[in-house]
Amino acid sequence: MKTIAVAATMALMLAGCATGRISDDERLALYRAHAGAPVKEFQYFNSLSGWTALGDSALAVWTRPNQAYLLELGSRCSDLDFAPAISITHQFSQVSARFDQVIVLGGPETIRIPCRIQTIRPLDVKALKVSENELREAKLQERERRAPGG
Repeated sequence: MKTIAVAATMALMLAGCATGRISDDERLALYRAHAGAPVKEFQYFNSLSGWTALGDSALAVWTRPNQAYLLELGSRCSDLDFAPAISITHQFSQVSARFDQVIVLGGPETIRIPCRIQTIRPLDVKALKVSENELREAKLQERERRAPGG
């Protein structure tokens, strides 16, 4: 079933390749296709290897280079798409769904409104990287095919 979801997601994203840009919704669909079942919490030692905004209500966070989680938020999170940094609340080195929050840092707003984490889903990082590379290659081929004289 997961293979069908990934294939459908890739077909949707390839349809958007003609514009040369993947929308936040398409990117979020790719990450959802590579996410496991929801978990209650994950270990967090106050440091991230990286993070990626996936629109204004979801993000992926890397706790280690090969360990990542899809965090879906309870509502819109202002300036998440443009934030230079984020902070994540936690208790006893654990980030918990429905309890902890993402805080956007460094944006234009002086008041930082926390964004509650609704769900946490572990990501299959290896499969996600493969799908992202396949999508990039498909986009490159599509651009070359559409280029004048190509």
